[in-house]
Order: sequence, then structure tokens, then C-alpha cells
Amino acid sequence: LSPVAARMPRVVREFEILRVSATLFGKDSTQNAETARKEVLRWAQNRSGGRLPAEAWQFENFEYFSGGRNSVGVRLQNEHSDIWAIRADDPDKNVAGRTWTTEVTVGLMVGQAPRFSARLLASTHEVELDIEPHTPGLVQQVAESCALSRGPQQISPEPWLIETEKDALQLVEILIDPYRKLPIFVLTVPEGSSDPNKPLIDAEALARATLGNGFVVILPAAHSWVLTDHFGKQRSVFGGGARTYLPGFAPDSNPYAHRLVIGDHLSTADGAAQCMRWMRSLAATESVRRILLGRDVLAFAAIRNASLQIRQQQLMKEGASESEQLVAANARIEALEKEVSDQKASLEYFDSEHKRAEERAETAEEQSRASAFRVQQLIEQIKAAGSSVDSNIELPKSWQEFGNWADVNLAGRVVLAPQARRQVRSPEFADVAVAARCLLWLATACRERRMKGGEGSLREEIVEDGIRNAHCGADQFDLDWQGQRQTADWHIKNGGNTRDPKRCLRIYYFWHEPTQQIVVAEMPAHRRTAAT
Repeated sequence: LSPVAARMPRVVREFEILRVSATLFGKDSTQNAETARKEVLRWAQNRSGGRLPAEAWQFENFEYFSGGRNSVGVRLQNEHSDIWAIRADDPDKNVAGRTWTTEVTVGLMVGQAPRFSARLLASTHEVELDIEPHTPGLVQQVAESCALSRGPQQISPEPWLIETEKDALQLVEILIDPYRKLPIFVLTVPEGSSDPNKPLIDAEALARATLGNGFVVILPAAHSWVLTDHFGKQRSVFGGGARTYLPGFAPDSNPYAHRLVIGDHLSTADGAAQCMRWMRSLAATESVRRILLGRDVLAFAAIRNASLQIRQQQLMKEGASESEQLVAANARIEALEKEVSDQKASLEYFDSEHKRAEERAETAEEQSRASAFRVQQLIEQIKAAGSSVDSNIELPKSWQEFGNWADVNLAGRVVLAPQARRQVRSPEFADVAVAARCLLWLATACRERRMKGGEGSLREEIVEDGIRNAHCGADQFDLDWQGQRQTADWHIKNGGNTRDPKRCLRIYYFWHEPTQQIVVAEMPAHRRTAAT
């Protein structure tokens, strides 16, 4: 059937590349909005190959057609809002049949700062779009002429250079800000570099490419210790490496969810270029996933449809001729079809993302099971050789080290749940070494018996003098772990019947059969319940 297929019309697909949502801040909101509109129009005119009509510069409805480099503008005004939007098409200069479409909206609402949003789309016959996403140049023009911000951070085409310890501490606060909306790319400088402010990746090019979709930070070697001090080695970045901190990052986050690229990989030209491509793609993908259409970004088709509906109603009230009303109705039908097409494309995107997420989850589960098997296999080999897995382990000296110590030394055997990880940052319980020895007991004696089905023999087991292992009884509780509901039904406790948090030790845990790990749900204090 290939000869027949070759004669059939090729399907044109529309890909949404990225979204930008920001606030225009300044003293005069109206003037700021007008300046932003003019910058967008200048950008559209430069790409159109001609001059936009006078109506465009008066911010009125307009249409401009020029051999595929078309621009259409719409404005909606009432006593509560003033929304201006433009859609500009531009055929790709190198790929036949590919057209780039940029949609921009500038909105003024009573009592609010002006809002700026943009969408970049590509229409093409290609089944897969192999590109390196780049924010449209108009975003940089607007950012330079009117101040743009996304949340508390200002959007700038220049990377942020950390120059002082105060700057580094401010970066820490921004990274863990729960209201942060955009990913932060932290690029470090290798020790002993000839230029202490130059990372292995072109920070300026990355900042321009991800403008409005991410923030780029240059972290010199002299200040990289601040991140290590606050987050531990597993969640920090240093030595010329680069790390992406996604929104929602916290000191107890899964370190593998915030991708790290080490300096050795970036020291080659291919490695640096590969990392640059990946970061640009990530920023664009995250913008489509996190910036919601219809709330953070308005689709041009929806705005134009609303404008045409108002026009249609006005014609009916004025008693316009049937031909005029028919033209208006046809224009609105076309806009509605485009709006439906946009919604369909969004649904298809999220459906594909859901399928990819399911595939990643299944792969991660298989890898977790394989890792658990391999960990046990290596432990048995070490024992057969007459050695002990934990013979050279040094206990943590402070609670600040505890989480990272557990991650490094007990990996594959004992894992801290998010709640427990938060609790061990600065608890009142004083004896860090005792808590660490209890986790070592869980990783060795307790885990080995669990793997042999010896749950019953662990009841009232002595961990060390004054500390025993026991069933929780009425104190057991449920928690979510890896998308499933689990029950923390065992705990390690010390005697004395005291609830003084400085002396009372409780380590609540459960056995996770699929990964053959002990999961510590909470520690080191006695759990607060309605009864206590």
C-alpha cells in the first residue's frame, strides 16, 4: 500500500513547544502593558516581512496576511479587564512544511498587576519534532523593556552569579520555597578554574534559551559548600557539575528526581552540548506541564472566539444584514474549531505524558526489585569472604549528617520515609549514635530475619541494653509509600516509660516486601496521637 499512501495527503500535527506566564511589575500598570504590547508588535513586524496595519499599533483588532507570515490581533475590553492578544505565524526557514506559531497575551485586570503570557507551537507533517526549544525573542524584548517576574523571582536574560555567602544562602531559600514555579539550573565552577565565575556550560546561552521557563544560577566553587551544608552531598552540586532543582524541592527530596550531571561529563564539548540540550528540553516540557492553559495562559483561539461572539451579538442588535451576520458566524465557527483543536492537542499531550509516566514507573519498580536482589547477592558474597558489610561504617556525629549517612551506608536495606527524614533534621533526642546503631540493627539482624520469614521471633527482641524491638499495637498507623498505603506496625523503643523528647526514643517502621527493605516511617520521638 506504500504507493497509495504516498499519494494521500499528509497529516499536519500541531506540537506545543513551551509556555510562558509572568507578571509585569512597575508603578504604572497601564503604561507597562502598553510598552509590552509595542515590543510584541515590533517583534511581529520584523518577522512579517512588511508593515502591520495602523489598527495594530492602536491595539485594535487587525489581520495581516503575507505569504504565510500572518499576524492576527484581538482586543477585549470591559469595565473589569482589558485583554489584548496576537497570533503570529512564521514558516520554518530550513524545514519545508513546518510553521512556527507564537501566541501572546497581555492582560489588565482591575486591582492586579498586568499579566503577560506566551505560547510557542509548531505545525508540521513530521511524526516526531526533533528540535532544541528556545524561548521566543519577544520574551527577552519585553523582559528588557518592562520588568517581568514569575512569582518572587525577576525574569532576566542574564544568569544570576552567586558572589557572596549571603547570595548563596538566598539561593538556598529560593530552592526550598514551596511556592517556586520554575526549575532552577545551578551551574558550578570547577575548583582551580582560571575563571572562577565561568562554569563548563554556556550560562548566558542557557539563560536566554530558557528565559521565562527557568532560572540559571552560576555557583562558584568558593560558595558551593553552602548547598552541601544545607542539603548534604546527595542533593547538592559542586566540582563543575550542574543540577536541575525542580519546583517542590526540599532538603528531604528524592535526590534522583533533581537531575545531577557531574563535572567530568561536562568537561568535554559533547557532554556540555548534550546537557545544554537536555536542560532546554526540560524547561520547555515543564512549562507545558505546569503552566495551565485557560488559567495561567490564555489560548488565542479562546480570546478570538469571545471577541467574535461579542461582534455577532452586536450585529444582531443593530439589525445587520444576513450576509454580514453569516460572515461573523462563519468566523466564529472557525475560531471554535481552532479552540477545539487546541483542547484536543492538550488532551493528546497529557495522555502521552501519562503513558510515559506509567512506563517509567514500571521500569523503576523492575529496577528496584533487581537492585534489591543485587544488594542481597553482594551482601552474601561479602559474608562468604569472611568480611562484614558494616565493619568500616563510621556513625554520624550530628543530626545534620544523619539523613545522608543513612542514604549512603544503608542503601538497599533501610530507607527513611519523607516524614522521618524531616524529623531527623534537628530533633530533641540527644544521642545520635544510639539512633544510628538502631538503624544498623534494622539493616542487619532485623532484615535478615524478615527475609527468612522470622517476623514472630523479633517480638521483644533486645537491640542493645535498654532498647528493644516491639510490635506497635494500638500505636500502629498508616502512611503512603510509593503510591500505596502501608502500615507502620513495628517500632524500636527505649525503656524508662518517659516521654521526654530528649530521652525518649521511638523508631516506627514496616517491612516492604517488594524491595526487601525496612522503611522507617517516623523517628526519633514518640509519635503524637489523639491519646497522647
